[in-house]
Amino acid sequence: MNKEHVAALFSHLEQGDGAGFFAHVADGVDWTVMGTHPLAGHYRSKQAFFAATFEKLHKVLPEGTRLSTQNILIDGDWAIVELRSMATARDGMRFDNRYCWLCRFQGETIVEVRAYLDSWLVGELFRRNPVGARGSATA
Repeated sequence: MNKEHVAALFSHLEQGDGAGFFAHVADGVDWTVMGTHPLAGHYRSKQAFFAATFEKLHKVLPEGTRLSTQNILIDGDWAIVELRSMATARDGMRFDNRYCWLCRFQGETIVEVRAYLDSWLVGELFRRNPVGARGSATA
């Protein structure tokens, strides 16, 4: 795993190819979304993470989000990836967020992620664009 590999992997997200990105995420990934907002939680599988985050976001961001990789730092089997998203919610709210994902790799596969983001902005997004039951979940 090197910076070029990580950049190529994250380019899938930049191009709207979530499947291409998640093909390199372990089924049993240990993914924690930090914060106190409707997407926050500790997810113990790719399926649980996707259901609790991407599926909820799809309901409130009908045109999806444009992600761009801002920085990548590598240390051993860890990659620190800074991302920026640009999106518009159902109600017209701008949802331009910044993320920092700490990703641990085994070979070329992501096995652990700790994701940091603007909790207030996510909370406001779901307050203005409700999708049903909200809150942190452990899956």
